[in-house]
Amino acid sequence: MSLFSSSRQKPETDTSATADDLPRDDAAADREAAASDGTAARGRVMAGVRRLAAIRAEYRDRCRARYPLLARSVPRVTTGLAALLVLFALLVPNSLDRVAPGSFVRLPVEAIYLAAVLILLPPKAGRAVSLTAGAVLGLLTLVKFLDMGFYSVLDRPFDPVLDWILFDDAEEFLSSTLGRTGAAVAVAGIVILALLLVVLVTLAVRRLSGIVLRHSTLATRTTLMLGVAWITVSTLGLQLVEGIPFAAKATSRQVQERVMLLRKGLNDGREFSQQAAVDDFRGTPPGKLLNGLRGKDVIFAFVESYGRGAVQDPRMAPRVGAVLENQTGRLREAGFSSRSGWLTSPTTGAGSWLAHSTLMSGLWIDNNQRYRTATASDRFTLTGAFQRSKAWRTVGMMPGVRRSWPEGQFYHFDKIYDSREMGYRGPMFSWSPVPDQFTLRAFERLEHGKKDRRPLMTTAILATSHNPWAPLPSTVGWDQLGDGSLFHAQKRAGKDPKDVWKDPRQVRTEYRRSIEYSIRNLTDYVARYGGKDTVLVFLGDHQPVPVVVGNHVSRDVPISIVAHDPKVMERMSGWGWDEGLKPGKKAPVWRMDSFRDRFLTTFGPGPGTKND
Repeated sequence: MSLFSSSRQKPETDTSATADDLPRDDAAADREAAASDGTAARGRVMAGVRRLAAIRAEYRDRCRARYPLLARSVPRVTTGLAALLVLFALLVPNSLDRVAPGSFVRLPVEAIYLAAVLILLPPKAGRAVSLTAGAVLGLLTLVKFLDMGFYSVLDRPFDPVLDWILFDDAEEFLSSTLGRTGAAVAVAGIVILALLLVVLVTLAVRRLSGIVLRHSTLATRTTLMLGVAWITVSTLGLQLVEGIPFAAKATSRQVQERVMLLRKGLNDGREFSQQAAVDDFRGTPPGKLLNGLRGKDVIFAFVESYGRGAVQDPRMAPRVGAVLENQTGRLREAGFSSRSGWLTSPTTGAGSWLAHSTLMSGLWIDNNQRYRTATASDRFTLTGAFQRSKAWRTVGMMPGVRRSWPEGQFYHFDKIYDSREMGYRGPMFSWSPVPDQFTLRAFERLEHGKKDRRPLMTTAILATSHNPWAPLPSTVGWDQLGDGSLFHAQKRAGKDPKDVWKDPRQVRTEYRRSIEYSIRNLTDYVARYGGKDTVLVFLGDHQPVPVVVGNHVSRDVPISIVAHDPKVMERMSGWGWDEGLKPGKKAPVWRMDSFRDRFLTTFGPGPGTKND
């Protein structure tokens, strides 16, 4: 007997048993019950789906019987709308200035490509391709609308690698103009519309693709005919509307451009690092820096959106030019001389911080990736040169800063005054937290007007001329500014930006008035509070948005240097700049990133050796 046999079991007894004879495991029973319940649930769901399908079919049949004309018309209308939407998505330009009726009277090659692919594929694969193509076309259409927005503000297309951070700035701008609630509603509406656009385009492509798959013979003939027609028209360069080719491939070109932008954006970081590694002034000893300005109070002032258009656009130039000439005379009466030229900004329409960092660092900073890289580095800036010399106290007047600003460390300021530290108790004027006149008066009170102080090197950002230019403050007596409370009445009496932006002419007028305000107050400040040791460098950061000056204009901004000491102007004699505050059309044009080295060379012995 086996050691493992039961003492009650006979050796000849069959030990096998059926499953029913074995004791049931509770867990197994639970699993079987759950599986049974799941099967039953799935069965109920499928039965419900079948019932809904039957009800839908019955309802459709009743509608067809009761409204035969409508039943035949709805699918046709839906197909027609789908075709119009797909044609719109394929043909709509990505810039508002190119949107015209003639843009939509064209034959898109992409539709022919997709039809040919669907004809060659099996039906199942064709349906998958149609969904993918629809989603891609929907996303490309969304990118076109993004391009429209970017062209309207920055006069360039959306960069899929480098521009995502700008959406944060756009949301902040909306919050400052519409309030937090208004901005949240606007953002939510934009997101919903974007999703709806992608979904509708995808469904439209799917519907049209289904027709191609169901009627393959007719689709093949039509595709061949349209393909031959497109090649013929493209070869001959035929146009139904002057200047717009009938054979269109705009979406294909857009894809190619996006691929190029992706490659450029991915390589940009490496290229910028190589450029930033070269700096002839990094090792310059303190004693050799800015000797020609020792003992001077040097003010660098950026005037928001002050571009070439303000000085030379015939719609604005007469009034702005008169202010520049008048203020040149006012400064001359106070003993100051001035000279002016042009700088080419790395940005237009917006992105002031790119211009600020470009001028100060001597690097071409034309996107936010470069800006983040530069401001996180130890790049030698103009402000840093003044600080390293130990001959100046460096100060930043930053009325547009309303919260923590870690990038300020990059500029080597000894002290930064943001909008919260200027003693201002008045209202915001649209985007601008502090009127320029108050900013300048705060500088006089907090720094420049103090006795027994060191020479100052100051960077002031004048923000009143920031988009949307309504409402605008008015100049008051310098001794009447107080804590800025008087500006509440001015804001209440000012214009509503929503009303101004209904008419481009009004936008242009208010922009011009804001530039006149900023220039007049800045130069009046120098004439009133400046002295024999005052040197002012003021310039624009970028051109205004295209609604003011148009698309595809230059990125040049005026720059002027004002000084009481003739020796300062003598050092600049080789620059070739024009006399006065108004640069002429033939005045020299330099890239903004070249100014740092020119300035340090002109007012110092020159660059030192690296790693000195």
